[in-house]
Amino acid sequence: MELPIFSMDGKKVGTIALPETIFGAPWKSDLVHQVTTAMQANLRQNRAHTKDRSEVSGGGKKPWSQKGTGQARHSSTRSPIWRHGGITFGPRNARDYSEKINKKMRIGALLSVLSRKAKDGEVILVDAFTFTAPKTSIAKTAIEKLAKGAGTAELVTKKKNTALIALASYNKNTMKSFNNFGSVMTEELRSLNPVDVLTHKYLIIENPEAAFKVLSSRITK
Repeated sequence: MELPIFSMDGKKVGTIALPETIFGAPWKSDLVHQVTTAMQANLRQNRAHTKDRSEVSGGGKKPWSQKGTGQARHSSTRSPIWRHGGITFGPRNARDYSEKINKKMRIGALLSVLSRKAKDGEVILVDAFTFTAPKTSIAKTAIEKLAKGAGTAELVTKKKNTALIALASYNKNTMKSFNNFGSVMTEELRSLNPVDVLTHKYLIIENPEAAFKVLSSRITK
């Protein structure tokens, strides 16, 4: 499969063949689901926490005598039936939601997602984003021209998670230029994962030749 390469101005500057080792993987829905749900579980922060009767304050002394008062018998004000007493079966922050993801599974899911994106025509290649300094206005113009050149009008919408820009290497000016876009996210290819790719409609890959080398090195490690 060959895809055109566009300049920052939205002009076609060449074509490149997508490596079969990266973009030729079959779609494996079960694997993708397992990996993405595990990754999201690993990000989960267990903050909900309640105190049981052994942790709440007070209640060291019996509230009243066992007999003779006419009231129901109680041993402690920390009982769950008392106001400010302990909570029974409440949420505890000791629970661990993390799941282990094997490297082979993580890479397999990423390749499956990348291949699906390419087959659906949702991968856009850009030779380079050249920003001499972080500039949101220039980034906006670049996205508009790229959308026109690639024939993807959705790129210029303000919908959340429209495009993910994958960079072969860290570029401070590029990342800061796109920071103010709620619809665009930038990420280094060495950190690319199935969740981010699936979350965004389009995947924009900068410097394809260098990018494919980075992805290939991740596969062979």
